[in-house]
Amino acid sequence: MLQTRVIAPADNAHSSPLLIKRLLLSGSRYEKTREIVYRDQLRYSYATLNERIARLANALTAAGVKAGDTVAVMDWDSHRYLECMFAIPMLGAVLHTINIRLSADQILYTMNHAEDKFVLVNSEFVSLYKGIESQLTTVEKTILLTDAADKSADLPNLVGEYESLLAAASPSYDFADFDENSVATTFYTTGTTGNPKGVYFTHRQLVLHTLSMAATVSALDSIRLLGNADVYMPITPMFHVHAWGVPYVATMLGVKQVYPGRYEPELLMKLIQQEKVTFSHCVPTILQMLMNTPSAKGHDFGGLRMIIGGSALNRALYEAAKATGIQLTAAYGMSETCPLISCAYINEELLAGTEDERTTYRIKAGVPVPLVEAAIMGADGQLLPSNGEAQGELVLRAPWLTQGYFREPQKGEELWEHGWLHTGDVAAIDSMGFIEIRDRIKDVIKTGGEWISSLELEDLISRHAAVREVAVVGVADPQWGERPFALLVLREGQSLDAKGLKEHLIPFVEMGHINKWAIPTQIALVTEIPKTSVGKLDKKRIRVDIAQWQAAGSAFLSTL
Repeated sequence: MLQTRVIAPADNAHSSPLLIKRLLLSGSRYEKTREIVYRDQLRYSYATLNERIARLANALTAAGVKAGDTVAVMDWDSHRYLECMFAIPMLGAVLHTINIRLSADQILYTMNHAEDKFVLVNSEFVSLYKGIESQLTTVEKTILLTDAADKSADLPNLVGEYESLLAAASPSYDFADFDENSVATTFYTTGTTGNPKGVYFTHRQLVLHTLSMAATVSALDSIRLLGNADVYMPITPMFHVHAWGVPYVATMLGVKQVYPGRYEPELLMKLIQQEKVTFSHCVPTILQMLMNTPSAKGHDFGGLRMIIGGSALNRALYEAAKATGIQLTAAYGMSETCPLISCAYINEELLAGTEDERTTYRIKAGVPVPLVEAAIMGADGQLLPSNGEAQGELVLRAPWLTQGYFREPQKGEELWEHGWLHTGDVAAIDSMGFIEIRDRIKDVIKTGGEWISSLELEDLISRHAAVREVAVVGVADPQWGERPFALLVLREGQSLDAKGLKEHLIPFVEMGHINKWAIPTQIALVTEIPKTSVGKLDKKRIRVDIAQWQAAGSAFLSTL
């Protein structure tokens, strides 16, 4: 180990651990009167936010919550969720954000595996909770969350209703210092096989992630997405990677925050217009949903800035959003990375190029944000050159990456093989540091010994004027091993068959973007493409559906 100089501090020097409470104290310092808004039902100031967090801490303490306990939340995106994101870890407890879009069996598994002791349940999920309550092994008490006038619910071991408990609690709480490496949050990520896996993050990791994200979205000129005069509304579930970590950034900066509750497209549009939202983030499918809302038709979004993550941002969606006044910026991360890893950045070299060239880079995964190391690793564990040509698995190092999977050490060892976190994504890194995600390792298509990127095909197909949404997967082929299969949702009044799709893709073959064998010979026209619980394309389900359609000889399959 390197021998460095370490100087002992003065006996009375204070060491300030990196705790989430430090983030909370900053926002009200800058903007005490800025608002936290919930739907069209409630608004209050940052000063009140701090007071409510103290009240929640007192209510939880009175209910028996202790440092080290796991406290779970089942709620839509709300002011209550924001308060829990601070109060629970600031007590030294662990916040478990439950993915309410998982199946009941999966939710039950995650709650037992996380060893939840207390659960805050939205009234809309009471029946779901009661359906699994008898099989929960560690839960001791529940708290009701509701927007309804009726503050009662048939929940087992009910402590009380959230607002009533806060009203009766003290508005001040002396949050103690403790080890910054204490676990603050946990949630579960679903894979293609097996049970969901628990990732976890410490106070230190969340603070460092927040500082890096703030620097990325506020200080880098070509990104410049969020300043504290902006109005922020998430369109990413708060149960999914802390709503991508932005609520912590927004609170630290004292930004006006708008929480929409359950995602209802027309209400989202109303809030964007009424509250003058300037910054948001979501996955591509949610943006498409928003843009297809009747009240969005013909609406000028006036420069609304959005980060797109979770899935690849294709050029067609970027251009369609731009035409409505929405400025999109691609970013990359995953559940295991807290999540921010990289963000599209336009450097001076690209600024000197054409708008088309800049768009090409704005939709890539971007450049690693401060404090992140990214590399490409071959199958033999050796790092590959960053020349834009060599491709392998994207591997990462950063101060905020999950250090393993909760109670699954073997899977944690696999995640961190060779001392790098393995993403499962096939990528290349160019000489400017830009990460280009070529595909998920499990989704790349191998036909006749050649590799085809499903993401690249989806991007090119999405440029057809008739295509509203597309997913491409590999399906078994007796001659070539696999062939690409395209699932298409068409725009209203449009038509397209496999022959027409081939005609659209031939020019891209001639320009050298793809090889001729990458053109799908089979397509299916559908009204909706299956999505995961967080809005990503569910390619596992798509493959199963295609196999069933082929076996049944479905009429909506089109073959060259």
